[in-house]
Amino acid sequence: MTNDEGSERPRKIVHVDMDAFYASVEQRDNPELRGLPVAVGYPAARGVVAAASYEARKFGVHSAMPSGTAKRKCPDLIFVKPRFDVYKTVSLQIRAIFAEYTPDIEPLSLDEAYLDVTENLKGMEIATEIAAEIRAKIKQVTGLNASAGISYNKFLAKMASDLNKPNGQAVITPKNGPAFVEALPVKKFHGVGPATAEKMHRLGIETGADLKDKTLEFLVEHFGKSGPYFYGIARGIDNRQVKPDRVRKSVGAEDTFSEDIHAFEPARKGLQPLIEKVWAYCEANEIGAKTVTLKVKYADFSQITRSKTVAVPLPAITDLEEVVGLLLVPLFPPRKGIRLLGVTLSSLERQTSGVAPQLRLAL
Repeated sequence: MTNDEGSERPRKIVHVDMDAFYASVEQRDNPELRGLPVAVGYPAARGVVAAASYEARKFGVHSAMPSGTAKRKCPDLIFVKPRFDVYKTVSLQIRAIFAEYTPDIEPLSLDEAYLDVTENLKGMEIATEIAAEIRAKIKQVTGLNASAGISYNKFLAKMASDLNKPNGQAVITPKNGPAFVEALPVKKFHGVGPATAEKMHRLGIETGADLKDKTLEFLVEHFGKSGPYFYGIARGIDNRQVKPDRVRKSVGAEDTFSEDIHAFEPARKGLQPLIEKVWAYCEANEIGAKTVTLKVKYADFSQITRSKTVAVPLPAITDLEEVVGLLLVPLFPPRKGIRLLGVTLSSLERQTSGVAPQLRLAL
């Protein structure tokens, strides 16, 4: 049985995702927080939730939410100052466990990674057993729960890891992969953000089955370079390899806002979660960045970019915040409303010192 062209047998991909990682570390280290709604972040007006415990999520609190909004949703919410040095240490413990099973590890952030266990160091044949062992060992070593998804490609492994959260795992086999995708709402697809989902809905694409009905030409016309990817995953096909120790050319994040932005402070607040997301990727992969690009898309869909390159890789998230601020200030007041903002880091290079820059949230 094959899962894509040219492969003799399905690959075995595991996606491991820690459950409410930052918040769980705080509850582990402070027993008084266990069972309570906890947000990692700052309650100040400029604050953003970096992570929320499952007790807080029941109230609708989630990461990247403004702290004020979170507090309104959950008046008893307890804010805990983030300790990224601790999260980094725990992440390295987890990475060491992964390395006992395979060298093919692709970290996505401090709390999740893809593993290719098709050929593994334990000689184990069944990927679900590998995932269960890894989760048990993470629990034993760190005291924390992890969830896992197992499948024959990265897209489906990522989707599977959400199916039995928290503290569970699920498998999507080559036999049931295409049917799983067909029944899935496109808004739940990994890689399909709110703006893309809305565009798909306008084109009559609500589910994976609807996406599968569209031709490759149609998808390329409407979604550009993402078209072939959408065409493949609609059929349960994703040929991307697990790439250990890769240094990407760039890493970016962007967000389309529900209402156009006209003032500086809402724009700065909207950029904060994007800054934290790209920095967390660099932190997890020990990558430094010298070029920062700010993307702005206006209400009429025209867009501009502004970039700044520094001599040495940015040492801390505060420096990234400062550069983004410098790029943002001259754009105000804007000539028209802003519908999208994005931050991209490029000129990336591996940090060889072994000391990653410390990640910090804005006060």
